[in-house]
Amino acid sequence: MSSFGSWVKAARLRTLPLSFSVILVGNFSVYNYIGIKEGELVLPPKEFNWGVLGLALLTTLFLQILSNFANDYGDAKKGADNAERVGPDRAIQSGEISSKAMFRAIVLFGVLSFISGLSLLLVAFGSSLNWTLIGFILLGLAAIAAAIKYTMGKGAYGYSAMGDLFVFIFFGLVGVMGSAFVQAGEFVWYTIFPAMIIGCFSVAVLNLNNMRDIVNDKAVGKTTLAVLLGSKGAKVYHYILFVLAYGSLSVLIIWGKESFQLLGLLSIPVIILHFTHLIKVSKVKTPKEFDPMLKVIALSTFVFSIIFSCTLYFA
Repeated sequence: MSSFGSWVKAARLRTLPLSFSVILVGNFSVYNYIGIKEGELVLPPKEFNWGVLGLALLTTLFLQILSNFANDYGDAKKGADNAERVGPDRAIQSGEISSKAMFRAIVLFGVLSFISGLSLLLVAFGSSLNWTLIGFILLGLAAIAAAIKYTMGKGAYGYSAMGDLFVFIFFGLVGVMGSAFVQAGEFVWYTIFPAMIIGCFSVAVLNLNNMRDIVNDKAVGKTTLAVLLGSKGAKVYHYILFVLAYGSLSVLIIWGKESFQLLGLLSIPVIILHFTHLIKVSKVKTPKEFDPMLKVIALSTFVFSIIFSCTLYFA
């Protein structure tokens, strides 16, 4: 029987701050949001629902663990996790957890993700069946499927250079804008910009991972975008992600809302850290040098999300 420590290691809790960033930015981007105009009357700010935030974080926790377990299982089955891989050993690869036990855990966390996600939607929208509720249930099922299909089964999209697109969609557009919609009760147009920021940062973490594994991925037939672009092209792509992220932040600042202008000022330490990171990326000579950078970008994204949340909460 696998030890508790083995399961904690397989859950890769260090990846959770990045997932939580999505939910925090999405929810707090509409803090004290003023609703749509009805003639000359402007609806008062919708009361912030802390229960929605809590359930969203719980659902994300389950989804991220589900994704990590499925990634461990899929890569082990396809041979991508082997002795030549640069990163830390995986649970199935090292023999700490069996394939059967991991598959059962994937099923369990798939069910937990669905139950938690459904509870979130019922708290946010009520139990009356309508197109909004149906649409978000379908989005939730899509998120569960995306978490599983990254490396598992035939047609795993992580093996056909589609991982970056799916991460941008679910950690950016769906994750941020979707959680903002659930919190505000309606679509809020300017949330596209926070979604772009977090989506690009999340893809940057994946790209670092793929640049680290580029040699082994080529050898086992795992086609990532980094494999297609090559080392130099993947670095250029990495720079572009940060340009898009900070371009979106600039739009929020220029747009004129005072809280977003304050956000730009408070984010200067993170901006400096990211600029330094890009310089380091340009100087990388061996793939293993990318490994410690994963934690830096994941944690700095979380710090940005805390700054973002606090700015909109207190401003």
